Amino acid sequence: MGWWMWFVLGLLLLAGELLTPGGFYILFFGLGAMATGLLVSLFPDMPAWIQWLLFTLFSVAAMLVLRRRLKARFSRSTGRVDSLLDDTAVAMEDIGVDQIGKAELRGSAWSARNAGDQPIAKGQRCRVEKMEGLMLIIRRT
Repeated sequence: MGWWMWFVLGLLLLAGELLTPGGFYILFFGLGAMATGLLVSLFPDMPAWIQWLLFTLFSVAAMLVLRRRLKARFSRSTGRVDSLLDDTAVAMEDIGVDQIGKAELRGSAWSARNAGDQPIAKGQRCRVEKMEGLMLIIRRT
């Protein structure tokens, strides 16, 4: 295989990584193909079996060395539910005492129950006291 074929394969594999949900697997095969293409450009008479062996070694080595670090760096932090406690939510509608309504917290709409002894007016700020499943338990501040 010519060096340019390795680069094309590498680019296709890198593009494939962008089209798949982030597992960080195809990326390393793309990097392995690019590294193999670089070596083939320096040593054009390299036999095909050595090229494929180098491609495999580069890809697996890159995956073993870099995958965990990249996955940790780019993984989405789901955050802990505990981090929502004592946060400030804004009522999206009037919520009576011990009634369920909607509240906005961190840009998302949540079901919320008023645990306080006073009704909550639309637009009023509330404190998140606890979570019950996906429902916020809020109290007027």
